[in-house]
Amino acid sequence: MLAWRMTAASQASSESPDITGTGPPATSSLQTAARWLLGGALMFAGFSHLTSKRQDFQAQVPRSLPLNRDFVVLASGVVELALGAALIVLRPRRTVGRVAATFFVAVFPGNISQYLTRTPAFGLDTDRARLVRLVFQPLLVLWALWSTGALAHEETQRN
Repeated sequence: MLAWRMTAASQASSESPDITGTGPPATSSLQTAARWLLGGALMFAGFSHLTSKRQDFQAQVPRSLPLNRDFVVLASGVVELALGAALIVLRPRRTVGRVAATFFVAVFPGNISQYLTRTPAFGLDTDRARLVRLVFQPLLVLWALWSTGALAHEETQRN
């Protein structure tokens, strides 16, 4: 128990601003607002997976994935709810940002599948609209990393 507390305290302090300038940089107010916005958007999307847009999300599940489409949609909805909440309340934030970015990369094949199979969903009923959506997925990855300070932390680790 004591070891867990020491580890948790160490992780929490590694996220705090360091007055010596040797630790990781704190996130700005803009990054915090962006993180909260992304967290809220993920929670809304997760809720939509479980309710009103369930069939639309099934259209994004690649046919080559050997799992039940409804299961994939429900599971990804639960993950999105958890990630959204984690982005808002959990520390270490950089870790949550990396996990969210990984999730966005993991679901990208579904977006590609929707484009290649020309499957309409979410009002994406043209190839152009589906292609534009593909461009935004890497931006979600960057958003998750930047808003949690993970992007800046990776840059400082390289220097």
